[in-house]
Amino acid sequence: MKYNYQFVKIPISLLSLLLLSISIAFAQETTVTGVVTDGEDGSPLPGVNVLLKGTSTGAITDFEGNYSIKVSGDEPVLVFSYIGYLKQEVPVANQSTINIAMPLDVQSLAEVVVVGYGTQEKKEITSAVVSLEAKDFNQGNINNPSQLLQGKVPGLSVSGKGNDPNGKPAIRLRGISTIGANTEPLVVIDGVIGASLDNVDPNDIESINVLKDGSAAAIYGSRGSSGVILVTTKTGQAGGVKVNYHVYGSMDTRARDLDILSKDEFLALGGNDLGGETDWIDELTRDSYSQVHNLSISGGSGSTTFRMAANYRDINGILEKSGFEQINFRANINHSAINDRLNLTFNFSTTQRESNFSFPEALRYGLLYNPTAPIFDENGSYFQVVVFDNYNPVGIIELNQNLGKTKKFNYNGKIDFEVIDGLTLTGNIAQQLEDGMFGEYYPGTSYYRGFNRSGLARRRAEDRQFTLFETYATYTKRFGNLNMTLSAGYSYQQEKFEDFLVDVGGIPVDAVAFNALEWAREIRQANRLTLESSATPKSEIAAQFARANFSWDEAIFLNASVRREGSTKLGEDNKYGVFPAVGLGVNLNRYLEIAAFDQLKVRAGYGVTGSLPRDNGLSKPSYDVNYSEVDGSLEANFTQSRAANPDLKWEVKKEFNFGVDITTSDNRLTAALDVYTRTISDFILERNVDPAVFGAPTRFENAGELSTNGFEISLNYKAIEGTDFSWNPGIVLSHYKSTLDSYVIEEQMIAELGAPGLNGTNLVRIKEGEEIGQIWGPVFEGVADDGAPILADVNGDGTLKTDQGNALAEDGDFALLGNGLPDLELGFTNQISYKRFDLNMFFRGAFGHSLVNTFRNFYEPRVPGSINSYNRINTELALDNLTTASFHSYYVEKADFFKLDNVTLGYNFNVGDVSWLSSLNAYVNVQNAFVITDYTGLDPEPALQDFGSVDNGNRPDVNPNVLAPGVDRRNNYFTSRTFTVGVRASF
Repeated sequence: MKYNYQFVKIPISLLSLLLLSISIAFAQETTVTGVVTDGEDGSPLPGVNVLLKGTSTGAITDFEGNYSIKVSGDEPVLVFSYIGYLKQEVPVANQSTINIAMPLDVQSLAEVVVVGYGTQEKKEITSAVVSLEAKDFNQGNINNPSQLLQGKVPGLSVSGKGNDPNGKPAIRLRGISTIGANTEPLVVIDGVIGASLDNVDPNDIESINVLKDGSAAAIYGSRGSSGVILVTTKTGQAGGVKVNYHVYGSMDTRARDLDILSKDEFLALGGNDLGGETDWIDELTRDSYSQVHNLSISGGSGSTTFRMAANYRDINGILEKSGFEQINFRANINHSAINDRLNLTFNFSTTQRESNFSFPEALRYGLLYNPTAPIFDENGSYFQVVVFDNYNPVGIIELNQNLGKTKKFNYNGKIDFEVIDGLTLTGNIAQQLEDGMFGEYYPGTSYYRGFNRSGLARRRAEDRQFTLFETYATYTKRFGNLNMTLSAGYSYQQEKFEDFLVDVGGIPVDAVAFNALEWAREIRQANRLTLESSATPKSEIAAQFARANFSWDEAIFLNASVRREGSTKLGEDNKYGVFPAVGLGVNLNRYLEIAAFDQLKVRAGYGVTGSLPRDNGLSKPSYDVNYSEVDGSLEANFTQSRAANPDLKWEVKKEFNFGVDITTSDNRLTAALDVYTRTISDFILERNVDPAVFGAPTRFENAGELSTNGFEISLNYKAIEGTDFSWNPGIVLSHYKSTLDSYVIEEQMIAELGAPGLNGTNLVRIKEGEEIGQIWGPVFEGVADDGAPILADVNGDGTLKTDQGNALAEDGDFALLGNGLPDLELGFTNQISYKRFDLNMFFRGAFGHSLVNTFRNFYEPRVPGSINSYNRINTELALDNLTTASFHSYYVEKADFFKLDNVTLGYNFNVGDVSWLSSLNAYVNVQNAFVITDYTGLDPEPALQDFGSVDNGNRPDVNPNVLAPGVDRRNNYFTSRTFTVGVRASF
C-alpha cells in the first residue's frame, strides 16, 4: 500500500503544481488601456505602435489615441513608438491604465527626402526636388499613378485628351527634353530603375518624389534626361497585425458635348431624310459604373515587418464596351538582424489586366452620321450607306472586337549591411517581365474595316524583359561641424523586346474571330497575308557612379555626383558618356538671423544627363528582303534599307537651376522659387543620305539643338489653425518656353490634317531659332459671296499666296496663329477641416495655349454635296454662309481654362467604443466638377504631342511627334465627370 500511495501522491503533486502555475499565469495576464497624446499640444495621436517588449504582441492607437493590449509575464514593459516622437518604454507594474504624452523627437522631425541611391534631409537638398505624401495626392477614381500628381508639382504636366480608361496620359517635366528618344520621366519604384507605373496600384503608394533638374537626375545618367519620378510603396510596421480595406464605387457621365445640327436643322440645310431620328452619341455612350477594392494586411515584430495588398479594379468608360478588369497583388517583407546592422528587403508585384479598347473613333462618326438614319435596316442588319468615311457608329462598336490581355511581374531583393559604424554596403537585384496578347476582329459585314477583306483578323503578341543589378557603398561621418556622406557603386541594366503580328482576311466564321487564324482564306490562298515578327538585340547599360554630400555648420550644403555609363544602343566609337553634377546651397538665415524666417536658403545646381534612343540597334545597318523566281523556285534578295553609323552618340542635356526656399519662423508659410535654363543637343534622328556614299537611303545621326528656359513657384500657407477648424491653401505655378536652336531641316511644316479633303495641309512650323509649338496658316477675314473664306494678304504685296505648297516661302501669306504649349500652368489646393469633416478642393488651369479644333475645321462649313449625307458641327462660331472647308485662323482657338479638377468631402467616424475597429472614414469625390473656358471643343487640355491623323488602334508603340503640340484630333475620347463614394477602414 505504501508503494501505491507514493505512486498516486507524486502525480497529484505534479498536477497541483501545474494547476497552480496556470492559475498564476492567468492571474498575471491583464488588459492595459490608455490614451496616447502629443506631448506638445495634448492632441490624440492615432496610429501609435504599442508593443509588449520582447514579444510580438502589440496594438495600434485609434483615431482618438486609445489603445488596449493584453500583457503577461514577469515585469512587463510597454514600448510606445511613432514617427517624429521619442520612443517611450513604460513598466506596467500593477497598472491597468497607462496614459502617455509622447515628446517630439526634434532630430527625427527633419524631413527626409528620397533621392537617387539614398535619402537626404530636405534642408540639405541643393537641387529642384518635390516630395509628396499620400495625403497630398489627387483623390477619386485614379487608375494611373501619374494622375496622383496632376497639377501638384510645378513644372510637371500630366495631360490626356478625354477620359479613356485604357489610355495613358502624356507626362512632361519642364517641357520637351528630347525629340527622338523617350520624352517621359524615368520611373524608379522602391529603388528599381525603369519599373512600370502600370504595375503599382495607386492605393499602395506611400510617397512620390520628383527630381526635376539635371543636378538631381544626373546620378541616373542616360535615363534621367526627362526627369525622375521616385515612387515609394507602403510597408508594414511592428506592433501586431493591421488590416486596411478601401472600397469605392464611381459613376462617369459625359462632361462636354459638341454641338451638332438637330434633325430639323439638318433637313433644313438639305440633308437626306432617311425617315428616322437617332441621337447617335446617346447610343454610343453611357453612364458607366466602376468599382475598386483594396485590401492590405501589415504588421510584424521588432525585427521583421511585412505588408501584403490585393487590388481589384473593374473600370468602365463612358464609351460602350470600353474598360478593363484588373487584379494586382503586391507584397514586401523587411527583416533586420545583427543589432539592426543587416537589413533585408524583398518586394514582389504582379498585375493582370483584361482590356476592351472598344473604338473611340466611333465617337467621331456618331457626331457626323445622318441624324435621320435608323440603327438597323428592315432586315435587322446595321443600317449602312455607302459614303466615303461614313460608317454606322453603333455598328462599329457592336460588330467588331478590340481586346487585349497584359501581364506584368516584377520583384526585387535588397540587402543593406553596416560593416562598421557609418559604412553600409547595399546590393539590389530586380527583374520585370511583361507580356501582352492583343486581338482585333472585323467581320465581313463591317463596312468600317472588314468588308473588303471578307472578315479581317489581327493578332499581336509582345514580350518585354528588364533586369537590374546594382551595388554601392555609403559612408557617413561627422567631423565637428562637417557632416559627410560618400557613395559609390556599379549598375547594370538589360532589356529585351520581342513581338509578333498577323493580319489576315477571309475568316469564314465570325464566331472564331481571331482565335482560328489558320482558317483564313487569305492564308490558304497565300494572298494579302500580313505577317510580321521582330526581336531586338539585348540592350545593356553598364555604369559606375559616385556622389558626395557635405554639410557645414548645418547651413552650407554641397552635393556632387558623377556617372560614367555605357550602352549597346550607341555606335562602337561612342558607347560611353560621362554625366557630372554639382549643387551648392546656403541657408542665409543661419547668419543673417532674420526673425521672420526659419529658413532662407539659396541654391544653385548644374547637371548633365543623357538620353538614349527608344529602339535598339539604330547604329547598325538594317535590311529588307525581296523574293524573285529563279528556275521555278524563290530566291531571297537582300537590300540594305538603313546604313550603319558607328559614330552615333548620346543626346546630351545640360541644365542650370537656381532656387530659393523660404520657411517662416512660425512654420506657417513655405515657398520655393526655381529658375532654370537647359540645352539639349545631338538629337538622334533618322535622316535621308546619299545611297551612293552610305549604301542605303537613310541612317540615324545626331543633329539638332533645343533650349528651354522657365521658372516655377510653389507656396503653401497655414492660413487658419484652430482646434476645430483649419484651412491650408497651396499654389503651384510654372512657365517655360522651348526654342529650336538648330535642326537638320532649316524650316518645315508638320502635323498634316489629312482626309477628307485636307491632305497636304500642315499646321505646325518648326524652324531654327523659333519657339516649339507654333501653329501657322492663313488669316481668316470673312466670307465671300460664293461661300469661300476671305483670307488676308499678310505680306501686303497685293497677291494672295495661301496654297499649302507655298507655306514655307518667305513671301507666302501665312501668319503665326497660336502656340500649342501653355504660357502658364496653375494648381491651387485648399485643404479644409472642421471637427471630423475634411474638405479638399483642387483647382487647375492652363493659360496661353491654342488648339486647332479639327472637328470644326472638317465638319463645320456647310459644304454643298456633303451636307446631304454628313451632319455638321454647329458651335456658336458656325457661319451658315461658309461653304468651303479649308484651314485658316478661324479654326485655331484659345484654349485657356480654369477648372475645379478634384473635390473631396470626408468624414472621420468616432470608433472609440468599437474595440475591433481602429479608424473609419467615408468620403464623396467629384473629378472634373466644372470647367471655365471659351474653347468650343470637347477638351481644352493642351495637346502636348501629336499622333497624326491615322488610326493607331491600340498600338502603344506608335511614336508621337513632340514637335507638333496643339492639334485637337478627331479621334479623341470624350471627357467625363466622375462621381465617387468610398470608405476606408482600419482594423
